[in-house]
Amino acid sequence: SLIKGTGEGQKVDAVGIIITETKENKKYFEIYGETGSYNNEHNMATLHNVVGNFYKDGNVAMSFQSSKGTYDEKAGVITLYEHTYIVLEDNTSLESDKLTWSGSDKDTIAEGNVKIKKSDEMYALADKCIISPNYEKFKIIGKTKTQIYGKQEK
Repeated sequence: SLIKGTGEGQKVDAVGIIITETKENKKYFEIYGETGSYNNEHNMATLHNVVGNFYKDGNVAMSFQSSKGTYDEKAGVITLYEHTYIVLEDNTSLESDKLTWSGSDKDTIAEGNVKIKKSDEMYALADKCIISPNYEKFKIIGKTKTQIYGKQEK
């Protein structure tokens, strides 16, 4: 952990926090927070004005920005809150109130006022969206509205 505290644990405030996860020379994610804090007792980093990337096979699979994010070091879970905007490698964009990433092998969950746009092919609104671990499939749940734009045939 970043800081050793005695008794009740400690919290450190910082400017310009970068958190990355790399295993066997493969990067899984990187998050940058303009400002933030780390709570030693809960192994929890809280970041503000967040930008970052999730990786697949060494390439950026999903980029994001959000006004607030947390990283639970023990659980390995990243949660983005408030004004969360992500773009996938195929230029699909998604906005939501909350996004939870629990690992590269697990679904990513977007919740609250979800808006998905895939270039000129699809636009969808939903309460919740589940993104597959490879970032290629979406499952939309709740009050949904979807528009599919087909190629015009003559």
